[in-house]
Amino acid sequence: MNQERLMKVLLAPIVSEKSTLVAEKNEQVAFRVMQDATKPEIKAAVELLFKVQVESVQVLNTKGKAKRFGGSPGRRRNVRKAYVSLAPGQEINFAEAG
Repeated sequence: MNQERLMKVLLAPIVSEKSTLVAEKNEQVAFRVMQDATKPEIKAAVELLFKVQVESVQVLNTKGKAKRFGGSPGRRRNVRKAYVSLAPGQEINFAEAG
């Protein structure tokens, strides 16, 4: 796979109550990813960037809500999330990485 593409696949880690609960319980990490990212690309990108072993990737698409911005109607953007299951004993610490 193209290494430049892999560097752009992961947009940001998702840090929320739900994602930290999932991380502790299931050894999974949540990421926001590009709309056209595939599971093999996400797996390769996480392994490349964080030097960990990935067991599986689960992906979900969230449609953007229709909202009002000021007086005009608008839309939030669509989000694609990836829940990455790490191999036993592996972990990603974002405090050290930054």
